[in-house]
Amino acid sequence: MIEGMTLHPLRHISVPKGDVFHALKSTDDGFTGFGEAYFTQIESGVAKGWKRHKRMTLNLVVVYGRVTFVVYDDRDGSSTKGRFESVTLSPSGNYQRLTVAPGLWMAFYGADEGVSMLMDIIPEPHDDAEGDRKPLEAIPYGFGK
Repeated sequence: MIEGMTLHPLRHISVPKGDVFHALKSTDDGFTGFGEAYFTQIESGVAKGWKRHKRMTLNLVVVYGRVTFVVYDDRDGSSTKGRFESVTLSPSGNYQRLTVAPGLWMAFYGADEGVSMLMDIIPEPHDDAEGDRKPLEAIPYGFGK
């Protein structure tokens, strides 16, 4: 796995009146503070990205459908520089939280039919100036192939 990218298995508790899905506690590995939680939808076969944060650690949980995350490391001095890592997460399959450290490029695509939804928990309120963006074609990767 890329240095600064970690997966954390999450609890899914089945109960008769509706299941409980854990996401993040302040005592969990990867928790760096709370500033904001938001949800993003992604259509089937569509990719969003690339984005890199300067300060923020991302904590990503797929709450509906299936999403494939791709992380790319171009950091000088990193033992995983030049590598890609992908993981597909889903509440009905691989239910885990993906933590992505600052400085790593991240993109994702809808890997299920219809719309999927993910939640991101970040340690500070969103600030456009805190991150960098590149168009998908700027970092070559075969999304969904």
